[in-house]
Amino acid sequence: MANVAFIGLGVMGFPMAGHLRNKGGHAVTVYNRTAAKAESWTKIYGGASAPTPAQAARDADFVFTCVGNDDDLRQVTTGADGVLSTMKPGAILIDNTTASAEVARELDAAARARGCRFIDAPVSGGQSGAENGVLTVMCGGEPQVFEKARPVIDAYARMVGLMGPAGSGQLSKMVNQICIAGLVQGLSEGIHFAKRAGLDVERLIEVISKGAAGSWQMENRHKTMNEGKFDFGFAIDWMRKDLGIVLSEARRNGATLPVTALVDQFYGDVQAMGGNRWDTSSLLARLEKP
Repeated sequence: MANVAFIGLGVMGFPMAGHLRNKGGHAVTVYNRTAAKAESWTKIYGGASAPTPAQAARDADFVFTCVGNDDDLRQVTTGADGVLSTMKPGAILIDNTTASAEVARELDAAARARGCRFIDAPVSGGQSGAENGVLTVMCGGEPQVFEKARPVIDAYARMVGLMGPAGSGQLSKMVNQICIAGLVQGLSEGIHFAKRAGLDVERLIEVISKGAAGSWQMENRHKTMNEGKFDFGFAIDWMRKDLGIVLSEARRNGATLPVTALVDQFYGDVQAMGGNRWDTSSLLARLEKP
């Protein structure tokens, strides 16, 4: 058992911190910008809450962060009352936010200056993956630090991999989002075409999902897509944030991402339809708009 701090109790962080407490058996202290959310967490899972990130992290062996974006991350780590102001030497900061590789490298340097270590560890699997403790975690950092952190991360993960030095976890998450964007657009177009062609979508998917076209998205989202229901996963607003990070990094490294850039625009169209909080499979709604 370790002393753990968890900063950020959104739709992902809330259950992840719960798994660290219940499955991992760790002593967990949480912080959330909205204190009522932290109070709710302690009522469900026990543990403790703190009024600032700094106080949550004071005695922690491992400090987890899972917040909205680069600016939020800087605020809870290197800002006033950030965790790095109180983390003890040798403690490990593990960031589960989907953020830029640049901020990951900043935090790696800041942690080292404090005598601590850092792992960027963005996750994939969405809200259901977080709730069920089966997330995929892509990590960047030093191998020996990763080996210390991995048994703790395992509490909410089914796959944990070290991808390279600091920033590599975030770069790997960008690849993940590139692949998802193109795949969901293809699935949306396929279902849209099938409907226009008069095919039985359920029977169609039952057959083609067992072949080369099969995917997690097809197996888990085709039914709700066909029913026009789009509240079962990762929200459009967050996907656009992630794709913005991807496209910014591509401008830096020279990668050519025409499909990703186009799908990002399509998600913008869905937002204009009022679908900000719809899940990523709502690309189909754009195609079926009257």
